[in-house]
Amino acid sequence: MTNVQNILDEIEKFAPLSLKEEGDPTGFQIGDRTRTVKKVLVTLDVRPNVVQEAIEKDIDLIIAHHPIMFRPTANLDINDPQNKMYYDLMSHDIAVHSAHTNIDKTVNGMNDWLAEALNLQNIQSIDELDGLGRIGEVQQETTLDDFSEEIKNKFNLSGLRTVKPYIEKPVKKIAIIGGDGGKFFRTIKGIGADTFITGDVYYHTAHDMQAIGLNVIDPGHHVEEIFINKMENILQSWNEDYNWDIQIVPSRANTEPYIFK
Repeated sequence: MTNVQNILDEIEKFAPLSLKEEGDPTGFQIGDRTRTVKKVLVTLDVRPNVVQEAIEKDIDLIIAHHPIMFRPTANLDINDPQNKMYYDLMSHDIAVHSAHTNIDKTVNGMNDWLAEALNLQNIQSIDELDGLGRIGEVQQETTLDDFSEEIKNKFNLSGLRTVKPYIEKPVKKIAIIGGDGGKFFRTIKGIGADTFITGDVYYHTAHDMQAIGLNVIDPGHHVEEIFINKMENILQSWNEDYNWDIQIVPSRANTEPYIFK
């Protein structure tokens, strides 16, 4: 038997809150830290369908990658769907914790998981970005088109976006930042990467990336759903080590808002 705080303590040993980016609302979000935990739901996002899943499965604690509270709420009117989620969670005594940019930066965290999923070699932390992101090499030089197809297949994507430089360049040295890392593209170019993988690239930023000769692959935010299985495995190892006697449930709710046609 264990409680919310004991689980959070282990998460924060693995990915200390001191690693998080300034302004990132990572950490404990909703609920009672002393609540006894029997069932944990692991999810990428906390959205209304995830909350309903948690209620139906009698979940005590949700561990998410993306924070449920990115912005302060002006009121608690439950006619607003976001506020209704908070109400539903609290009325069912479900706690929520987010492990976001601290998981992105930590050793063997999000960006390592993504780099390893792509079989990159010689993976290193991007020191210039305080560890936010990884850089590595493909086993064999390839083209942007071929590497993009490989990413689609590995992450089961129905679509992605690419940016090609005016003069096409081969893919060899890859930098990857899970989530939205487009603003760091000049740093990425400066450390010698020819290809940058990150999500949610802004239109005008894409023009600048193209102009400086950087291959870019934007697979969206949802490739970070790798968090679900990885965190499930980590929690299960702690469950066995500390005899918590909890059940870890991977979320099956679809939180991808985009449809590619």
